[in-house]
Amino acid sequence: MRIPSYHQFQEWRRLLAGMAIGALISWLIFLFIFGEWMEDYSMEIKLQEEEIQDLKKEKEIWQEDVEKINKENEEKLTIQKIEVKILNHERYKLDSYSVHEIEESAKEDIRTLLTQNIETAFKSRDLIKRTIENRTFKAHEKRYRLKIKEIVFYTTLTVQVELQFDK
Repeated sequence: MRIPSYHQFQEWRRLLAGMAIGALISWLIFLFIFGEWMEDYSMEIKLQEEEIQDLKKEKEIWQEDVEKINKENEEKLTIQKIEVKILNHERYKLDSYSVHEIEESAKEDIRTLLTQNIETAFKSRDLIKRTIENRTFKAHEKRYRLKIKEIVFYTTLTVQVELQFDK
């Protein structure tokens, strides 16, 4: 039996060698392109992770600042305005000027509560009640006392009172 010569299958060898070289070159190109993509994506992911960490730290700082400011504001909540409202002035047929005078006199009695902490004012509510209820007011030759119906403590101290004849 005779061994075939190399010269007979030269076209097949070229085809197979070309396919092998083409496969090798295309594999190298694929690896290069895929490697570049992965490098870009990994760099982008790393930058995003760093940005996320920075944003989380910034968020924590903001939350701490907001909590601190809220605590300070709660502590600084003070009475800024006092309102006294007489509920039953129509019953005694008082004019609006007399009602206004009585309301202003009652406001003057508790004026010391302005700019005080709401908590402090709330603790002294019995004193406020006694201060307003123990005073007599004079209008149209008659003497009146005030009876507190409701006190609301907030930045505006609202006191609702009713008139009664003084005994």
